[in-house]
Amino acid sequence: MADYSDTTHHHNTITKETALQALNNIIQLHFEKTLEKKRAVDLQKKELWKLFQLFFLFLGLVFLAQAQSTSRLQCRHCWVPIGLVSLAHLIFYVSVAQTLRCINGFKYQRRCHKLTLGLATDRLRQIKMRDDGGLGGGGGGLVGEEFEIHYQEPPESYFGKFKRNWALHFGFLILIYGFCVSSSVVLLCF
Repeated sequence: MADYSDTTHHHNTITKETALQALNNIIQLHFEKTLEKKRAVDLQKKELWKLFQLFFLFLGLVFLAQAQSTSRLQCRHCWVPIGLVSLAHLIFYVSVAQTLRCINGFKYQRRCHKLTLGLATDRLRQIKMRDDGGLGGGGGGLVGEEFEIHYQEPPESYFGKFKRNWALHFGFLILIYGFCVSSSVVLLCF
């Protein structure tokens, strides 16, 4: 019975070299993940710009067709270009929503890795300063919790940035949709 109580109070100690190596591995991992997420965000942003270019090219073709065929298309036919524009906006809306969801997910993951990287770097600096100051002793052990780094997450206020980004993109889409419908009516009915 006494042996059991002695083992439950025993601290998990490790050598300083092992702790430093573990922290360096954590730092390297989160640095690589941060770069990976940055590349993924950049790739998704390029995809988003391609979507915008294709969308505006399509809208330009629709308006060019309307402007050149004013003798054949009349006011009673305005539902055709409005239907095309509406369908294009709906498809574009879904595509932009999916791309923004990916971008925001990658940005959130990148922020988590950056926070964890910062905590690990700070912890490594503290251990090295303690070792340089002579407080840690030569080759003594460290308690396992001293170098244990948990995955960090940003505060809830961080999500406000994503909501503003969504509102900006979709406000722009609604504005463009209103412009497209009203200009189709003006081109064909007046």
